[in-house]
Amino acid sequence: MNFSEFDLHPDLLDGIDALNYTTATPIQEQAIPIILAGKDLIGIAQTGTGKTAAFILPIIDKILDSNEAHFTQALVIVPTRELAVQIDKVVQAYSYFTGVSSAAIYGGSDGKAFSQEKTAITGGADILIATPGRLLAHMNLGYVDFKRLRFLVLDEADRMLDMGFMPAINSIIGVLNPNRQNLLFSATMPPGVMKLTKNILNNPEMIKIALSKPAEGVSQSVYMVNDHQKIDLIARLLTGQEGKRILIFGSTKVSVSSLFQKLRSRKMNVAQISSDLEQDQRNQVMLDYRNRHIDILIATDVLSRGIDIDGIDLVINFDVPRDPEDYVHRIGRTARAGEKGLAVTLVSPKDQPRFVKIEKLIDKRIERMPLPDGMRDTQPTGNTNSREQRPKQQQRPPRSGEQQQRPPRNSGEQQQRPPRTNDQPHRNPATTTTTEDGTAKPEGEQNRNRKRRRKPRNKNGEGGTVIS
Repeated sequence: MNFSEFDLHPDLLDGIDALNYTTATPIQEQAIPIILAGKDLIGIAQTGTGKTAAFILPIIDKILDSNEAHFTQALVIVPTRELAVQIDKVVQAYSYFTGVSSAAIYGGSDGKAFSQEKTAITGGADILIATPGRLLAHMNLGYVDFKRLRFLVLDEADRMLDMGFMPAINSIIGVLNPNRQNLLFSATMPPGVMKLTKNILNNPEMIKIALSKPAEGVSQSVYMVNDHQKIDLIARLLTGQEGKRILIFGSTKVSVSSLFQKLRSRKMNVAQISSDLEQDQRNQVMLDYRNRHIDILIATDVLSRGIDIDGIDLVINFDVPRDPEDYVHRIGRTARAGEKGLAVTLVSPKDQPRFVKIEKLIDKRIERMPLPDGMRDTQPTGNTNSREQRPKQQQRPPRSGEQQQRPPRNSGEQQQRPPRTNDQPHRNPATTTTTEDGTAKPEGEQNRNRKRRRKPRNKNGEGGTVIS
């Protein structure tokens, strides 16, 4: 379906034409008419399906039709600052000829950025794209007014649920104009998101778009490797790749930092990005990477949904993502706009069950690559964590002078103690003792003797003399 068939505002169509977009994606084709009709919407769709334009285009169109200004009409809540910046850029691109204004509100920046955000909020930017925590910080200062808000969009609602943002979102929703249009987009529908839809949406329409498979131009391969071999393998894979744009994903900030340090020690042109960096630092890293001042960028999964850079030649998964859908997002950073790209995944034995889920999701068996020469002798053959493949723990031999363990008794057989002879009287050594002539003392007398021989303590806590 062509964008001209949606009967959008002419100035908005000019922006779409300037970006060389002509045909709507499936989610755009289904969502735009519903939003233009003023209905609430639940969209089940992944990143990369075109869902941002699916809600931004009709919102801009309705803002233009209203001919109102000087107050915020649309609020888009997102889980990460990268996504907030990306959507803000999309709004600016589409609304270039319209005069519709927007601002991204996100944490991790300095006081100057906070002041600029305050100006955008109080000045009535038409569309605000915000992370929950940062928006609440502004709201708590008393100058945010959403009483005339017309549109609320919750993007990647399942990710915000995973990140613990639901209390903040509920606090924000509690002060919004109740007579608004609500749009919710999510990759999945866990119980928390279902509860949210029931609380805020009014008779919503629902559309569901299947997960996009990796682009045809992506050549996928996998190395079965032990964890201690990964650094060496990546160093070999990166040899001779100078000048190419390479993106490496790690699942944790710790793995990203460790890999960055080890590759930098090998004199590679590498940088890292994670939530530990200040926003100015993250912006500079992304600018250097975009301008090819950096060859290799190592990032956590937060970047798999927030990076929009063409010309990435190679994507390496240092480890298998926890969520199979994140694999699609990761390798989707290469082979964009019909180009070719390579995606390599390093799979350790403990990660093999997760990788099987990935292959099931994309309905494809990914090519297994042999390890380079010098590494094949330690190539793993299976999941060494499985119970069947664990070697039985061998018992160490006893040390010198150490008492050996008694061999186990035969099943059902009770071994008898050798009989006691007459010259071995039965005594309980814990309760009896003997006098000098060999006779046993009564138990009470032993206790009395013990009491008399205790050392009383004086006021200074020091032991006194023995009472005999």
